[in-house]
Amino acid sequence: MLVAGSLVLLMIPALGLFESGLLRKKNAVSVFMQIFFGLALLSVMWFIFGFSLAFGPDDTGLGLIGNMDWVFLKGVPWNEALDYAPTIPGVLFVKFQLMFAAITPLLLTGTIAERMKFSSFIIFIAAWSILIYYPLVHWVWGGGWLSAIGVVDFAGGIVIHTSVGMGALAAAIVLGRRRFFGPAIEIPHSIPLAVVGSSLLWLGWFGFNAGSALASGSLAGNTVIVTHMASSVSALIWVGLSWMRTGKPSVVAAVNGAIAGLAGITPASGYVSVEHSFIIGIAIGLASYSTIIIFKEKLKIDDALDVSSVHGTAGIIGALSIGIFASQAVNPGGPNGLLFGNPDQLGIQAIGVGVAGALGFGGTYIIMKILDFLVGVRVSPEVEDAGLDISEHAERAYADEEEFKLEMDEYVDSLEDKGEFFFNKKDKSK
Repeated sequence: MLVAGSLVLLMIPALGLFESGLLRKKNAVSVFMQIFFGLALLSVMWFIFGFSLAFGPDDTGLGLIGNMDWVFLKGVPWNEALDYAPTIPGVLFVKFQLMFAAITPLLLTGTIAERMKFSSFIIFIAAWSILIYYPLVHWVWGGGWLSAIGVVDFAGGIVIHTSVGMGALAAAIVLGRRRFFGPAIEIPHSIPLAVVGSSLLWLGWFGFNAGSALASGSLAGNTVIVTHMASSVSALIWVGLSWMRTGKPSVVAAVNGAIAGLAGITPASGYVSVEHSFIIGIAIGLASYSTIIIFKEKLKIDDALDVSSVHGTAGIIGALSIGIFASQAVNPGGPNGLLFGNPDQLGIQAIGVGVAGALGFGGTYIIMKILDFLVGVRVSPEVEDAGLDISEHAERAYADEEEFKLEMDEYVDSLEDKGEFFFNKKDKSK
């Protein structure tokens, strides 16, 4: 579990590599700032009150939210296990779940990239965690009401990917499209960087899924195999579809297809066999690729890195597949039913998906709208054109002093044209 938790931690900077490589060069630093600051902020929140709200005792009796008994981890056992994880010390379960709590809101950085204020982003991820993620964790994993009706989610397809995917749609709608939205701004600045990031995500996902078995053994072993199979199949599907559409096999399609397969198999990874993961991988690849065409090309929704499809659509497919392919031969503690699942479980999974999707979309939309009203969520056109790296952080991803000065002069000139104040009129570089 120590190794598994460390692998999930690796996924967070890997997410930064993956996303920054697929974005324009002028916004690469801003992604890493969001990722690393977010990791620190969300970690502190989890230790102070997040774990208590998600997994603490429920005083309401309705399975809605935990109480504050475990604030600052007070009362969490260090030498004994919690009921949620009988195989490991309670504090280790806190640390493993921390990694999930940190990476989940940060997946939304792929949607809001290149146009959201950093200050608004900070408030957004904090509010999103408190109002959406912590309640969902309690409902599904913390003994809440969805768990009581039989909803299962092995490693986060409902709690994480469905809620994030639907939240991505809402965030993209509120933010609006980037300036000059279209193929011209969709060109990655460093495909090798994105490939390295996706490779590390693939590696880390073994800790993400296999670690959710909470013990080494046959279940963790099966989880690793089905995770790898679904990801591989989905990558092949994406490359094949993009090849047919464009006439060229795409590396970007390969890495996105792999990530979609990883996200999609996550909820089912502890319940299905490897042969069924092959079928699930095909469904994930076809569905996630197709919804990108619908969302981005047909509806013109600017989900910058297609989080709604790569995570949302994929997570929904995987969560529902539990009701079709779940096998007690794989996991005796899984859903009751035949080798090919059962209709009752499929209906129960659909309820879980519907609730997570509605909370993810509706909650994100409301948070974004309130933020927009209070402080504004989008940078100015001048800032967006200059790039968030220069305008928000005064840093850039690649060292080129002359180019940096030129970009900074252009940005300061744009402020001067608007009558904005800057600090040193004699030396604009300052």
